[in-house]
Amino acid sequence: MAAPILTLRKVNKSFGPVHVLKDVDFDAYAGKVTALVGDNGAGKSTLIKCIAGIYTPETGEFIFEGNKVTIAGPRDATSLGIEIVYQDLALCDNLDIVHNMFLGREEKSGITLNESTMESMAKKTLDGLSVRTVKSIRQKVASLSGGQRQTVAIARAVLWNSKVVILDEPTAALGVAQTEQVLKLVRQLADNGLAVIVISHNLNDVFQVADNIAAMYLGTLAAQVDKNSVNQNDVVRLITTGSSDAISGAKK
Repeated sequence: MAAPILTLRKVNKSFGPVHVLKDVDFDAYAGKVTALVGDNGAGKSTLIKCIAGIYTPETGEFIFEGNKVTIAGPRDATSLGIEIVYQDLALCDNLDIVHNMFLGREEKSGITLNESTMESMAKKTLDGLSVRTVKSIRQKVASLSGGQRQTVAIARAVLWNSKVVILDEPTAALGVAQTEQVLKLVRQLADNGLAVIVISHNLNDVFQVADNIAAMYLGTLAAQVDKNSVNQNDVVRLITTGSSDAISGAKK
């Protein structure tokens, strides 16, 4: 396997007396989907917020594309090409798809918005992700289904030449058909060469879309394993006990 595009080593994060992340090692690979799994409170959200620059760990090493980097804030993360799509999506219902995709990063021509450039870039991005479910990129987000909203949020994340995309529970609260639509999009991101990190509690989704699985347990990374080397019972054991002793190919 090629070297990871993003490597974390010995990452520690505390909130007061609570030690949330404990010497966490983690790798993300270009062209691969890495599922980050774990019980509530295991440290998944804290870990991705450290990657996204929202939290600053007390100790630990971040290596991006082979170079040691410092991620001291969200701007540092986005400048590297790291984008995150949170569970609430942060979309504006009263704006159309184009304006949501460029929200806060609008293209301008003088003092006015360059609508034609934004529309062209939005269409190109959606086409590149093989999105076929949106009738018009000028639809208001209020008119979209849950799966379509997730699609817009993901497309916004990859619009800016992203290299790593983090998705927080992308299929939560979606129906069967919409879940399938979003999982295909996640797979397309990896096939396009991006490193994709997906937080999910749904192991069926994980085994359908992931290439490798990183399981967290009480603030530690129990193991990061190739999906094909484990079954769902193995992953449940990692999540609930933190033990990888009986799992072949487990990398602690």
